[in-house]
Amino acid sequence: MQDTELPLSETSDAEDAQPPLAAFESSITELESLVETLESGEVPLEDALARFERGITLARQCQTMLKSAELRVDQLVGDGDEAHVTSFSSTGTADDDQPE
Repeated sequence: MQDTELPLSETSDAEDAQPPLAAFESSITELESLVETLESGEVPLEDALARFERGITLARQCQTMLKSAELRVDQLVGDGDEAHVTSFSSTGTADDDQPE
């Protein structure tokens, strides 16, 4: 059971300073820890709800990072000899960046 309580703003500030892969890995690690804690059933309801909310936020962030990585890979593989990487905005969706 995880007893250390961190305000949500502290964890997101620390993740902003990390490179994307490190942020992804630390998010997955935190998410796994949250799941283990919630599955233990030893968490008060209010704490469980806060942890569940944090878990949903982390899962969505990881999904966004994975989609971005997938777009980059598709772009590199799809362009053949003229492969290059273009930055994608974090607010756009995968459908917005698809070539027509």
